[in-house]
Amino acid sequence: MKKLILIYYLFAFVLTVNAQQLNSIGLEMVDIKPGRFLMGDYAYGENKDESPTHIVNISRPFKISSTEISNAQYEQFDPAHRQLRRKNGFSTEDDEAVIYVNYQDAVNFCEWLSEKEGKQYRLPTEAEWEYVCKAGTLTPYAIGDRVLPKEYLKNQDIIWEPKPVSLKVKQTKPNAWGIYDMHGNVEEWCLDWYGKYTVSEKTDPAGYEKGLYRITRGGSHGTPVRYLRSSNRSALIPEDKTLYTGFRIVEVTEKLKPASFISEPIPKNGIPKASIFKWNVTDKPVFMEPLTYLHTNNAGKNDFMYHHNHCPAATWLPNGDLLAIWFSTEDEKGREMTILSSRLKVGEQKWTDPELFFKVPDRNMTGSSLFYDQQRNVVYHMNGVEATGTWQNLAMVKRESKDNGYTWSKPEFANPEHELGNQVIAGMFKTKEGWLVQPCDATPKVRGGSVIHISKDNGKTWSSPSVISNQIPVFKQGGEGTIIAGIHAGVVQLQNGDLMAFGRDDNIKAGNNYYMPMSLSKNGGQTWTYHATEFPPISSGQRLILRRLNEGALLLVSFTDASVTDRKGMQFTRKDGTTYTGYGMYAAVSFDDGKTWPVKKLITDGKEGFLNGGGFTGYFKINAQYAEPKGYLAATQSPDNMIHLFSSALHYRFNMKWLMD
Repeated sequence: MKKLILIYYLFAFVLTVNAQQLNSIGLEMVDIKPGRFLMGDYAYGENKDESPTHIVNISRPFKISSTEISNAQYEQFDPAHRQLRRKNGFSTEDDEAVIYVNYQDAVNFCEWLSEKEGKQYRLPTEAEWEYVCKAGTLTPYAIGDRVLPKEYLKNQDIIWEPKPVSLKVKQTKPNAWGIYDMHGNVEEWCLDWYGKYTVSEKTDPAGYEKGLYRITRGGSHGTPVRYLRSSNRSALIPEDKTLYTGFRIVEVTEKLKPASFISEPIPKNGIPKASIFKWNVTDKPVFMEPLTYLHTNNAGKNDFMYHHNHCPAATWLPNGDLLAIWFSTEDEKGREMTILSSRLKVGEQKWTDPELFFKVPDRNMTGSSLFYDQQRNVVYHMNGVEATGTWQNLAMVKRESKDNGYTWSKPEFANPEHELGNQVIAGMFKTKEGWLVQPCDATPKVRGGSVIHISKDNGKTWSSPSVISNQIPVFKQGGEGTIIAGIHAGVVQLQNGDLMAFGRDDNIKAGNNYYMPMSLSKNGGQTWTYHATEFPPISSGQRLILRRLNEGALLLVSFTDASVTDRKGMQFTRKDGTTYTGYGMYAAVSFDDGKTWPVKKLITDGKEGFLNGGGFTGYFKINAQYAEPKGYLAATQSPDNMIHLFSSALHYRFNMKWLMD
C-alpha cells in the first residue's frame, strides 16, 4: 500500500518545462507549477534533521531564477559590494555567483527588485527550494541519481585552506526543470527559520515563526558530496557573510499567509526560579572523589550526542549549580559537531544527562568558553563557528545568560570573519580594569601559538592586539613576537597589570632539556617575550590550566609527561619532607606571580582504582603515585573557594587547603 501511495505522489507531480522569462536585470525566471512531493529523507545521526519525511503540497504556481544571483545582478542594487570581489580569491567575474551576503542583504535585494519591477520577489521557502531541486525525483541527487557526475564537483572535500574556483553560474547541466547549480557552487539562503520537521502533511509551509538560524540549502564549492543531497539541511546565523553562501530568488503572485507559519514548541520543563546561593567557606582541606560529568551511556540514543566527547568549559552559577559544556562529534573536522551541557545542581552528587547547548546546523563548532561575571551577574558563552567543516576558519560568537544558564541570548558575532585566531579556549577572565579577555588558538595545528581577544565594554565589541601571519612563528627564549608561545594557552593578569601565558608545544630549550613556554606581555598583548618555565612540556590530548585563585595565588594544572608511553614523571615532596616520583596531572601554586612555584602536588587522594577520562584519555590507573595522564582541562573556583577541575570526562573538587596540606 505504501509503495502504491509513493507511486501516486510521484505521478501527481505536474512537471514544469514552461516558458522562461528575463526580468529587468537579465535574470532568467522559470515557471514552476503546483505539485505534491515527499520532503526530507529517512535519516539519523548527523542527518536526523531531514527526518521525518512528510508530504508537502505546493498549491500556487511561482517562478524561480534558473541560476543563483550573480555579482553583476546584485551590484545593480548594491554597487559597494564590488569591493568584496576577489576576497580570499573568490567570485571575481560579473557572471559568478555573488557571495559575502547575509540573510538581510538577500532580503533587501528582493525588496529592491520588487519595487523596481512592480512584482513580488522574495527568497524561496525551504519547501519550495527542495521541491524545485528534486524536480520530481526521489533519489539523493536530482542529477546523476545516487552519485553526482564529476563535472559538478569542485572542492567537494574538507578544505582547510579554501581553494579559489570559478563560481560562474550555468556551467553544468540543469535538472529536469531547467534549474542550474542546485547541487554545489554556492549555498543559498532560504526564507525560513531553521526548526525540526513534523510528520503531518503540509501546504505551502514557510517554517517557524521564530528562530536563531536561517536555512541555507544546496551546499557549495567547499561542501563534501554527501552534503550536496537534495534533502540535506544547513543553516547559518542570519548575520553571517561567508565565501560559501549566495542566493536565488522566486517571483510570486501572492504573499505567504501567516497561517503557513508554525510556532516553536514550548519547553515542557519550566525554568527554576532564580535564587542566590549562600556559599560556606571551610578551613579544612578538602579533596572529594571525582565525579563523571559526561555521561556517555546514552551515546547514539541522544539525538545530539556522538561517540567522541571532548574539550570542556565550565563555570559556577549564582544559584549554586555548576555548568559544564563540551563538544560531541564523530570526527573533530565534522559538521555534526555539537555543543552539549550537563549541570550539577546544588546539593546533588550526580551530573544531569547531556542536553543540547549550542548548535548551528551543519557547522563545525570547535572551541568553547564559559565565564560568570559576578559584577554584572552575567554568564558569558563564547564559541567558534565554522562556515563548513574543519576548525581552521572559525568565526567567534558570544551569548549571555542572566538566569543561571537556563536561557541564552541569540548568538552574536564577537568576530564575524571566518579566519585564524578564533578557536576559543576555555579560560576567559576579567582584568582589574574590568576588561574581558578571551584566549584563542592562533592556528588549527598542534603548534604555532595563541592569541587573545579583549572587550572593554562588557562584551559588546571585541578586538585582538595580536598580529597573525601565515608563517609558523619560531619561539626562542629571550625572543619577542606578536602572539603567545604554544596553543591552548592559559592566560592571567599579573598584579602589575602585565599578562602572562603558558602554552602547549612550541617548547623552549634551556640547557639540555625542553620546557613548557611562558609568554609575558607588558603592553596588553601586542607583543610577548618568551621564556622557559621549570615545567615539563605537554602535547597531544593535553590542555593546561592557568588561573588566579580567589586567595590571590596563581594555579597551574598540567601533566608530568607529554607522552603516556615514555613517562619520566616529576619529583614531588611529601609532608614529611621525603620525595617521590609521580606521574600524571598535578597542580602547582605560586604566591609571587609566577616567579617561584613552591607548591607542587599530584592530583589524587592516593586511593587505588581505575577511572575513565573520556576523550583521548580512556581508562587509567590512579593511586598515590599515578594521576590522570592526559585530558583537556577547564576550571572554575566557586565563592566557597572550592576549585572545580574538569578533564575530558571527570570533575575533580579540592581546595587550596588541600593543596597546601
